[in-house]
Amino acid sequence: MSKPIVFVSRNRVKQGKSDECMTHYRDSIPPIEAGKPGTLVQVAYLNEDATEVVVVRIFPSAEAMDLQLDGADERSKRTYEFIEPTSVELYGTPSESAIDRMKKIAGSGVRVSVLPQFIGGFIRPKSP
Repeated sequence: MSKPIVFVSRNRVKQGKSDECMTHYRDSIPPIEAGKPGTLVQVAYLNEDATEVVVVRIFPSAEAMDLQLDGADERSKRTYEFIEPTSVELYGTPSESAIDRMKKIAGSGVRVSVLPQFIGGFIRPKSP
């Protein structure tokens, strides 16, 4: 079994941009779902006062994460009209190029942390 990669992006929503942020995120889902079949999970959560959004993605392997990152530079430019990344967390062992790309996409001053040692667990493909 390939070891999964979990990606968590924490972001500050720019002042007055929460509605646009939510619309943009919802509009971005269908193309990702259709075009990135290796992305097992992509969900986002907004805090109560709409000042922080957290995006979580799960990939079955480092290779699937690499595929997700194809085109991410361009997608991020549009997304950063509404948010500012505050941190990126990677759980598992992404490729070195993925780590480098995440640091570039997140920008200087944004912490990118990696917890590489997968110790076990499961991903349930569908609930009963």
